[in-house]
Amino acid sequence: MFASRRLQKELQKVYAHPPPPGITLVQADNLETWLMDIRVLDDNPIYRNQTYRLKFVFSGSYPIEAPEVTFVKTESHPIPMHPHIYSNGIICLDLLDRQGWSPVHNVESVCMSLQSMLTGNTKNERPEGMRRLCGTTALGRGMSVFTSMITRCERGPLGWVLLMRNELGKGRAGKR
Repeated sequence: MFASRRLQKELQKVYAHPPPPGITLVQADNLETWLMDIRVLDDNPIYRNQTYRLKFVFSGSYPIEAPEVTFVKTESHPIPMHPHIYSNGIICLDLLDRQGWSPVHNVESVCMSLQSMLTGNTKNERPEGMRRLCGTTALGRGMSVFTSMITRCERGPLGWVLLMRNELGKGRAGKR
């Protein structure tokens, strides 16, 4: 119930006062899943003229718990190349893990943090862990199967941890 009230307030704010430049609400038909578009506003050549789609999935514990936020690939929205973004859209960002999240954050602040993360990037590459765990791109299908198994990325006591689906559909952790 608390999540619903909070999300209704955030949605009302978006309609009353549009988000900052480069951030657009695309869809919020319900209080469980929202789609937002973001653009990098500076002249970063990696992201020039690109718009990226974000999918927010909210649990009943929002804003106490972070939403699940991923980039979504469509015909007109690629997954951005970044050392903290996997090819399936999973984002490794302290703000989105249990330790980095705070209820003072909201959809707009997450979008602005991701805009900033992209703006400051100079490496046109995927996370190092993908190459280390999967080998080279010569694996082809193996790489996409591996990344499709990743459900979330969180910082653990020993570094970043990839939460993965096992054969039964339950999550398990694998160190990156």
